[in-house]
Amino acid sequence: MTTLRPQHAAVSEADYGRDGVIQVNGLFTAGEMDTVRVAFTELVRHDRAALGADDGLAPGDILSRYPRFMQPHRRTDLEVGRLARRFMMDGRLLAVVERLIGPAHGAQSMFYFKPPTARGQAMHQDNYFLRARPQTCLAAWIAVDDCDAANGALSVVPGSHAMEVVCPEEADADESFTRGLVRPPAGTRAVQTSMRPGDVLFFHGSLVHGSLPNTTADRFRRSLIFHYVPRSSREIASWYLPLVAPDGSDLVIAAASGGGPCGDAWRGAAH
Repeated sequence: MTTLRPQHAAVSEADYGRDGVIQVNGLFTAGEMDTVRVAFTELVRHDRAALGADDGLAPGDILSRYPRFMQPHRRTDLEVGRLARRFMMDGRLLAVVERLIGPAHGAQSMFYFKPPTARGQAMHQDNYFLRARPQTCLAAWIAVDDCDAANGALSVVPGSHAMEVVCPEEADADESFTRGLVRPPAGTRAVQTSMRPGDVLFFHGSLVHGSLPNTTADRFRRSLIFHYVPRSSREIASWYLPLVAPDGSDLVIAAASGGGPCGDAWRGAAH
């Protein structure tokens, strides 16, 4: 497989079961993504500390000026928080989520700016961080800008969701702002995605995925990302609590303890 077969009105659960990833084009409108883009860009320019992750970046790193925003849906006092919470529970998104994993709760929201010259994120698996059990998490990665190989769109490894979550190796710091690297399993290879604003990539918590640096001079690669867990989930890492029910209310399940693929040394709290 060299490309993903985009889905439209009909979502193929068979493709997801085989590959662990599907791309649904045009789930949101370009106008909706314009609203998201403006709100998050205005906030990062005026108060990047409000939601920015502490990734230990040097002051001169472009990502220190445009940090990834973590859990904005919890900040309903901010416009971006209200937008994130609304999109997280949007019926169009949940309809696909529920076809893939059944009734679900929201666990995480994120916004990535990925400005020109920014490093990428080494190949990794999301459930290494979320530790959702007994099943796994599902990501919904929404393109806010046009994204392709040049500005660091995601690469995914179809079929890699069949592997267990593994302990990462050390990533190349010149290519990735995060430290962990998971190599694709034998017999699989990465597929480069290309997306338009409003397209959504849905993928399994064990799927190996990542991105290369943004090599353009003037193109951001902004994205709004959500993670979901089945309502049958019994535990998740404490950083993701409380979860969000489809009616918008918060709820708490058990916090996962240590003992993942690296023993108790789970590095980092978020994807």
